[in-house]
Amino acid sequence: MLNPPNETPIPLRTPLFRGDRRLRIALVGMPNSGKSTLFKAVSSTSINTGQLAGTERAYGECAVQIGFDEARLVDLPSIHSLNNLQHDDLVTLQYLLWGDELPLISVHEPGEPPAPFTPPDVIIQVVDATALERHLELNLELSQLGRPIVIALNMMDEASKKGQYINTDALSGLLGVPVVPTVALMGHGISDLFAAAVHAVREGEYPRPQRASKHICDRLRPLSKALNRPELQRAFRVPHSFLLMQLAAGDQYFLDEMQQHFPTMLPELLRLRTEAAQTLPRPLEEELHADRHHRAASLFEAVTRAGAPHEGRGWRYWLDELFLHPHWGLVGSLAVFAAVLFVVIEVSTWLDGMTAARLVDWVSGWQPQSTAGVVGRAVVDGLIGLIGIVVPYMIPLVLLLVTLEEAGVMQRIAFVVDRGFHQIGLHGGVAVPFLLGLGCNVPAISGAAAAARGRDRVVASLLITFVPCSARSAIILALGGKYLGGMGVFAIFMLTIAVIAVLGRVLTLRYPEAGPGQVLDIPPYALPTWRSLLYNTWARTRDILTIVTPLLVGGSVVLALLSHAGADNIINTVFTPVTSWWLGLPMVLGVPILFGILRKELSLLMIYQALGTFEVGAYLDWVQIVTFLLFLTFYIPCISTFAVMLQTIGRKEALFSISLSVGVALLVSGIVRLLLEGVRHFAI
Repeated sequence: MLNPPNETPIPLRTPLFRGDRRLRIALVGMPNSGKSTLFKAVSSTSINTGQLAGTERAYGECAVQIGFDEARLVDLPSIHSLNNLQHDDLVTLQYLLWGDELPLISVHEPGEPPAPFTPPDVIIQVVDATALERHLELNLELSQLGRPIVIALNMMDEASKKGQYINTDALSGLLGVPVVPTVALMGHGISDLFAAAVHAVREGEYPRPQRASKHICDRLRPLSKALNRPELQRAFRVPHSFLLMQLAAGDQYFLDEMQQHFPTMLPELLRLRTEAAQTLPRPLEEELHADRHHRAASLFEAVTRAGAPHEGRGWRYWLDELFLHPHWGLVGSLAVFAAVLFVVIEVSTWLDGMTAARLVDWVSGWQPQSTAGVVGRAVVDGLIGLIGIVVPYMIPLVLLLVTLEEAGVMQRIAFVVDRGFHQIGLHGGVAVPFLLGLGCNVPAISGAAAAARGRDRVVASLLITFVPCSARSAIILALGGKYLGGMGVFAIFMLTIAVIAVLGRVLTLRYPEAGPGQVLDIPPYALPTWRSLLYNTWARTRDILTIVTPLLVGGSVVLALLSHAGADNIINTVFTPVTSWWLGLPMVLGVPILFGILRKELSLLMIYQALGTFEVGAYLDWVQIVTFLLFLTFYIPCISTFAVMLQTIGRKEALFSISLSVGVALLVSGIVRLLLEGVRHFAI
């Protein structure tokens, strides 16, 4: 047996931010910085929207899962500066300072708090890397708020296109805040960004004080000393340095509050402000702005260099352009899926001819009449059926899926389809389990249970049962690839995707509560190792020996004995309304349909036995093959899938899954059959 590859343990960071201790993260940025793009990339399907109190400025708020931690993420309106703000922008600043916890200077004023939730524990400033200097001015102001800050240095790909290269480590050291390069549109750096935000709160990391130039600090020292009073700190509840700069800049809001609550103190403060400005070459407000602009420019020059556009681009960049582009990413994902089907069909046809086909020819002359002989032939047929399904079809498919996952392609496809998953009421965190469902529904449902909870866990588990696992895909490839061709197989898989999308929209009506958004990790591309590939392929197919083989052989024996005793006619007669009347299939397929709930692989073997030949095309036309494949694709998942559903979502939802799958299988396959019959009729 293969030994598992070395796995690095993941340390558990404490304290955990969950439940009542979950974090509040505010997204702050200037217009067109990519702030809303970042919010959409990690948001759940349930976004609370509203307007900051007394304004027309909209915000978005949702739950986000960050590893083991939880957070509420707030997408605030864009803002240029924190000084001398008009009313609508001022409310954004008030939220950053106080949230729904109004200070003493505001408790007696009419109106509601700026927003109906607590102030942020950490601020993520989204910065356009192509316009870093302007955004650094805002950062110098944000650093005075007394809250942890993390910079999302966004649009790094665009900066590279313009030949601008930024030393993020140097910038982080100068500002004293984590600086994480991101490309929000493509998912790059998002996982590291939110991990840095959680770490900043957990470790209590605050920005390094960014003081004004020495000549300004010297002029403001008397004013600073006059403001250093406990009653002012209690009333305003803002950092001393921030209050000093706001009053020095003549911020009207803070001057008005000072006039209302400390009228006897204000004249002295104004006098000190006037004296500070007397020896400066420009008015104090202009001097402060010029100084902030100078410091931002100095920071910019210290951490950036100009280079040739497109410097350092390679195959990884162009692969990401294909897989993660907001428009081309879906095309790239479909291309990967189509390539997998093409390779599997081509490889499987060759393997089938080298294995199962030769074994079938070898035993074709054995036609026993005794009960013992019938049992013996059934055992041989079961083993041949196992080889004919597993070797040519299942193993190549699982091996390719594992390769894509190990190489980092699967995670990129998951990020792209995240947008589509939001349309069916799920977040992209369950995208990888859905893709794993192409291998086997059992680990896929377990993965969905680990990646989601509550309503998302239930809906994802229900929908995963409709994902064609390797067993069902093997049947589609075996019959469809042989009799329908590559386009026919591709059409069946595309119809499956459409059905899952429609069901997702319908199930959101049954389960309206949405779960938290997920921060998806986009790993670097990697070359899979043979040891890892073989181990993971074995891990996802090893139940063939323990579960599938006994069921296939046992099912083959049961079916052979039923046929030998004539009892299969009774089952086929009972299923006639389904097989013959509604699906237009031969009556003898009733038994394969019934026993298909044991394992989907068993259905193909039973078709061969029920028809008495491995050449299905001699008894079923193309419409019947399409109908049967669609019914088998959506029909009740196998027993092992049902068992894991009982453990993850409970008996009630597992039983509902059975009724849902039967209904969908009958409805879709029956309607498609009628449509194809109509097409064939008019084509004649």
